[in-house]
Amino acid sequence: MFSNVRYYSEYFVSGIAYFAARIFRQTMNSSLTPIEPITQLSPLVCRILGANASPLTLQGTNTYLVGSGKSRILIDTGEANVSKYLVDLRAALKGDDISCIICTHWHDDHVGGVEAIIKKIIGHSVPVYKMHDVRVNEDSQKYEYVKHNQVIKAEDATLRVLATPGHTMDHICLYLEEENSLFSGDCILGEGTCIFEDLYTYMKSLSLLLDLKPQRIYPGHGPVVEDAVERISSYIIHRNSREQEILEYMQSSGTVTSFDIVRVIYKKIPLAVKIAASNNVVHHLVKLIKEGKVEEVSSGLYRLIPS
Repeated sequence: MFSNVRYYSEYFVSGIAYFAARIFRQTMNSSLTPIEPITQLSPLVCRILGANASPLTLQGTNTYLVGSGKSRILIDTGEANVSKYLVDLRAALKGDDISCIICTHWHDDHVGGVEAIIKKIIGHSVPVYKMHDVRVNEDSQKYEYVKHNQVIKAEDATLRVLATPGHTMDHICLYLEEENSLFSGDCILGEGTCIFEDLYTYMKSLSLLLDLKPQRIYPGHGPVVEDAVERISSYIIHRNSREQEILEYMQSSGTVTSFDIVRVIYKKIPLAVKIAASNNVVHHLVKLIKEGKVEEVSSGLYRLIPS
């Protein structure tokens, strides 16, 4: 009984503290790379910043116009009814049209602007593409659902859909074939590391992207990543290193909770962040359970499975 109470109280606190700690960390971070409202990043890619800067969205959500012809593809839409963003998007179009919209995942800072853009910028209905997630209650009439490896074309640009669940279960990245570049959504960020719903699937998604060997990454937040392979590798190494620390501690400690692990491997971080770190530890434990390396012996209590 005590272990159950201990687990649920810890898990509840960690859930709240996780987001509080992200706000704390990013608020304290004054070194974010400045990003202009509109930037032509390549002949085929123009970035329009979502004008929604916050501790969680960093400089704001990056949206992208893809193609150089009269009809472009828009990747992500920012938040709902952000007037500054709508003005900037119109300016970036320079009278050209949007043939379709692709949303990398369901979070509001990526899909929230769809209706306003169609009504105030495009002026007529266009396909809005997105991966389906049966767990999310969304208007199925609003989206045309895509599949892995589906191709979406502009006049002079070819985008291939890559199913990359993990950050969210409906997350996609988009591979721009003409550039060997990648629109990574929130799977890879321009600065820092990302949060995720499921670490097991997230790591598989990172491996998929690494095998692709893109030259450049256009992230959902933060500046362009020029050392794409190195950045993806660093994400994988970081998570694998943390997992190894967890396994080594569990090997010498028997049955443990997520907070037991946090107290040891996050010794030097502030308390607010330490509490929040339990969220990532739980994700690691769930991944290890799926891989048959760890078992949950009772609610919130874990131990290694002997090899």
